[in-house]
Amino acid sequence: MGEMTADQLRAYDGSDPGKPIYLAVKGTVYDVTSGKSFYGPGGAYCMFSGREASRALAKMSKEESDVNGDLDGLSEKELGVLADWEKKFQVKYPVVARLV
Repeated sequence: MGEMTADQLRAYDGSDPGKPIYLAVKGTVYDVTSGKSFYGPGGAYCMFSGREASRALAKMSKEESDVNGDLDGLSEKELGVLADWEKKFQVKYPVVARLV
């Protein structure tokens, strides 16, 4: 598995139809292209594409300020929600890289 920086990840936000759509959860980058209706342009979760979305997923938030990997100050419940999301991603989407 390769490594990818946050800047490199941004290139996979769905804006280029020739590229896959990637999203990171807890530092693991997933290829979510098969979920294009959700993560592609205009999709319900398009703001997470090409980004580390852990905090936003934990908080069930679509606020720009929450779309990052900062887990500080999250409650046990929010961390549980994040763990559930992470399991869904692990089952559904291939892992392509680690965020560095």
